[in-house]
Amino acid sequence: MIVNQQEIERKFLLKVRPDELLVGVRGEAIRQGYLLSGEAELRIRERAGICTMTVKRGSGLERFEQECPIPPEQFAMLWPLTEGRRIEKVRYVVSRDGLYYEIDIFEGPHAPLMVLEIEFSSREASREFSVPAFAQREVTEDKAYKNAALALDGLPTGVPVMGEDKKRKKKSKKAKK
Repeated sequence: MIVNQQEIERKFLLKVRPDELLVGVRGEAIRQGYLLSGEAELRIRERAGICTMTVKRGSGLERFEQECPIPPEQFAMLWPLTEGRRIEKVRYVVSRDGLYYEIDIFEGPHAPLMVLEIEFSSREASREFSVPAFAQREVTEDKAYKNAALALDGLPTGVPVMGEDKKRKKKSKKAKK
């Protein structure tokens, strides 16, 4: 089944892991890689044993997405083609205030990045949303925090991510010496 949808989504960096929200919530490991990126993105994803291929267009608050399932064998065949353009994360989905909070805890080279994504039924609903206290700042319009950009370029430089920015700056200074 192919799913076409216009998604209205806001994205926030998290300053702390919201453990109180995650009590009893089981996270799902996600690995995804990008075959194409630019105006449109073509990604493959494995989430909880389900494999999909997705095309996304646009940026910011409102984007078009078309997704279809693919057999695990096709995912395995395509996965090597995404080398150097991948992300891995654990996603927790929490129902709160009539919305679904998707909390992504990134792993590997993207750790310790943590983001909150929330999809809305309308632009108006997205504007009326009250940002939770555990959110650091909104990055909906910041292209550096699109998953495809993270997969291609890594973590944005000079941006604090849960206190790890100082460590990254020290590492980059050592690398320059």
